[in-house]
Amino acid sequence: MDLRGDALQILKETSRTFYIPISILPSGLQEGVASAYLCMRAIDEIEDHPQLDNATKAHLLRNISQTLQAGVDGFPVDAFSVGFKGYENSLAEVSLRVREWSILAPESIAPRIWDATAAMADRMAFWAERNWKIETESDLDRYTFGVAGAVGLLLSDLWSWYDGTETNRTQAIGFGRGLQAVNILRNNTEDLTRGVDFFPEGWNHDHLQKYARRNLALADSYTNSLPPGPALQFCQIPLALAHGTLDALANGKEKLSRSDVYALIENLMDVNVKAG
Repeated sequence: MDLRGDALQILKETSRTFYIPISILPSGLQEGVASAYLCMRAIDEIEDHPQLDNATKAHLLRNISQTLQAGVDGFPVDAFSVGFKGYENSLAEVSLRVREWSILAPESIAPRIWDATAAMADRMAFWAERNWKIETESDLDRYTFGVAGAVGLLLSDLWSWYDGTETNRTQAIGFGRGLQAVNILRNNTEDLTRGVDFFPEGWNHDHLQKYARRNLALADSYTNSLPPGPALQFCQIPLALAHGTLDALANGKEKLSRSDVYALIENLMDVNVKAG
């Protein structure tokens, strides 16, 4: 079976933001980043599942975390499926195939991805049990770190592992937090319909816009400091889409249109070709 090709296909079906930047990464790094993205998408789909109750979400997420923590040189074929018993028909394909995504990465970096995914699954379980109740800005910082800022740190480790690229870790957290804050703004109406509100008490859209822009400023610094190469090419695309989405929301749109997304990506590609 062509696991890499399969992973890219699932990626294409699940994320318009990350499919293109992952698909253009060089061999080795591509498998590492795709593994990380799909493992985290697997647990994210459980966290956001519309039919599962919060206790079930927490149980499933902790099972995944504990299985990942037991990894040695991979995982038995049924390592994760035992924990999914009874939910096989409820969970998304990307969640059910988490074992495959976990072994997609090169052996020398895979344990770092298992560690990051296990920690994130535990944090998601914590937030599910408290119904994602965000009371203060500190709560929001904890949540956005737990599900996104930590991804920025993992990406920094992947760049360093691949070609020695060094990054500012504080800016890496801002990169993840900024993207997550934009997602919270974009999905606010949908979240409220399922009884979840990520806005701290007393906050409105303007407050969260400022929070997102403050973190995206760190993301800009992070990306601008990257040398020419795959890390820079990767980070430019989701960052440009985050800025574009934030501007669209500020102007009263629900999100960027598909044509807007493609125009932004095409423009970046042109710039990179000329720079190269």
